[in-house]
Amino acid sequence: MTHEYTAPVPDVREDDLPEPGAVTIVVPTFNESANVRRLLRQIRESVPRSLPCEVVFVDDSTDDTPEVIRDAAKDCPFPVTVLHREEPVGGLGGAVVEGIRAAGSDWVVVMDGDCQHPPSLVPELVATGERSGAELVVASRYIEGGSRAGLAGGYRVAVSKGATWLTKSLFPRGLRGISDPMSGFFAIRRSMVSADGLKPLGYKILLELAVRGRPQRVAEVPFVFQERYAGESKSTAKEGVRFLRHLLGLRTASPLARMIGFGLIGLSGFLPNLVALWVFTRTGLHYLPAEILANQFGVAWNFVLIEHLLFRDRREHRRWWDRVSRFALLANADLVLRIPLIALFVHRFGMGALSATALALVTTFVLRFAGTEALVYLPKKRKKRVTA
Repeated sequence: MTHEYTAPVPDVREDDLPEPGAVTIVVPTFNESANVRRLLRQIRESVPRSLPCEVVFVDDSTDDTPEVIRDAAKDCPFPVTVLHREEPVGGLGGAVVEGIRAAGSDWVVVMDGDCQHPPSLVPELVATGERSGAELVVASRYIEGGSRAGLAGGYRVAVSKGATWLTKSLFPRGLRGISDPMSGFFAIRRSMVSADGLKPLGYKILLELAVRGRPQRVAEVPFVFQERYAGESKSTAKEGVRFLRHLLGLRTASPLARMIGFGLIGLSGFLPNLVALWVFTRTGLHYLPAEILANQFGVAWNFVLIEHLLFRDRREHRRWWDRVSRFALLANADLVLRIPLIALFVHRFGMGALSATALALVTTFVLRFAGTEALVYLPKKRKKRVTA
């Protein structure tokens, strides 16, 4: 749920009123009350009247940030909107999507609320896009004239460099022409992005826009990353984990990539399955009932990983218990097929129980993947309405 507030425009002459916004500046905020006055003042001083603008704050704060924005907006000659979200779905990336959805301009500039992104660069981002015909213009710290000087400490520098290397390695084509995929400061044409098609997780929304949006032309301008004016960084270990999950979700978006991921998860499921089988058979249990029991350990392991790594964005189509029951049913139906295969491998070919189990798991892999995707994670078919 969001709450909307639009600040009143100061009393000025009619011919001085801004035209419909040529640029919408989207600022996601979380407890940035000490920064927003300074940020709005910088925007007011940096963006000329020749570039009409509006500012949209999408706020997930637990402090008085929305009230501070509303008060500071009274001095602004441009519209300022506050969208306060009761539930911060998608984190900072989700906030940016809400801002893009609310934007009323041809260009959308996304920037942080901590004053580390200089508003003086907003006109250049838009002008570069207009001159070059680019759909996405990234403010980069890693081209000539740019700097990451504002990153506090060697740890954050190392994390930033490592994340940049990882993302460019995973998406060499999707990030072609983007030297700084971790940048949170960029301009994008509103016409090239569908907010409903985005599935953000965490705070690196540029990666989502570049990989899913696939802009035809990208431009960059250098910028110097400033020191945070006030407050604390929102980059935490938890956000790092969400970032890695987001990377995996983007990388496994295609059916082939999902199948590969499914296979790797299945391979990891060998461990709990075979360890449990070894324990049961060591206690004297016959290998067939031991396999049935051991299989449940592999099923649980695989379900947890598949839920959180492969099909995170499809979980809302069915309730949790429905997904669990369907997944377990498929896995154990698969077991019904594997038991005869295992028996065949053991009695006909003289294989051991462990090697026969491993071979049977590989044999039924494709069927298990197709069944999981089609029966567990595809949306339910809507019933057609019958009209008289």
